[in-house]
Formats: sequence, structure tokens, C-alpha cells
Amino acid sequence: MKKQLQKGFTLIELMIVVAIIGILAAVALPAYQTYTAKSKFSEVVLGTSGVKIAMETCGQVENSLASCATDNAVTAAVAGAAGGAFVATVGVTGSTITGTAVTTDGLNGETYTLAGVMSNGQVVWTEGGSCQAAGYC
Repeated sequence: MKKQLQKGFTLIELMIVVAIIGILAAVALPAYQTYTAKSKFSEVVLGTSGVKIAMETCGQVENSLASCATDNAVTAAVAGAAGGAFVATVGVTGSTITGTAVTTDGLNGETYTLAGVMSNGQVVWTEGGSCQAAGYC
């Protein structure tokens, strides 16, 4: 009598493969979601860059940031800054620039702030906001 050779996979082998794929997906999915949220939030950081340049220019011309929030170049930069799909608002209060994300697409309205201080004729920026706790900036 001739012994029949096994063809294909057994049920146990298939179950092991499915379990391994499930474990890999459970680990990879949260990391991927954080990665996509970071990439969306980078649009908020980019939205503040034009305002930052206008504030730096004003600060160097005036040698102070005190009146820069109402400077024409700064207000024009603020008006054009919130054009991104994930940017809710960009604003200036005193010498602090604040960008806020939308509350959709995995973002929860996190903020990105840049606090400017004049030091030896240059503007020194300090980053802050709720994006740091979320790990987006």
C-alpha cells in the first residue's frame, strides 16, 4: 500500500499564521495612527512659519516684539496662515504665536505655541502647546 503525501496546510498551521498577523496588526496600528496624526499636525507647525518670519522681521526692525502683533506684515501673515486642511486657526497675542489644529481626522484641537523673546538683537523662540503632551511636535 502506498502512503499518501500531505498536500496543503493543516488547520493548526493556518490558525497560527492568523494569530501572528493579528498580533502584528495590534502592535502596528496604534503606531501608524500616531504617525499619521503627527504628519497632519505638521501642517499646523508649517502654518505658523510665515507668521514667525514676519514677527522676526518686525522684531529686528523695531528691536522689540511689543508692537509686532499689530504690525501690518504680521497681520497679513496671520490672515493667510490658516489655509491648511488641518489648521483651525493661527493667531498672535503679544509675542506668542499660537496655531490650533482642527478637531477631526484624528486631531483633537491640539495647539502649537511659539513664545518669542528678543536676545542680543535676535528673536529666540520657545516651543510649547498641547501638541507636546500628544507627541505631535
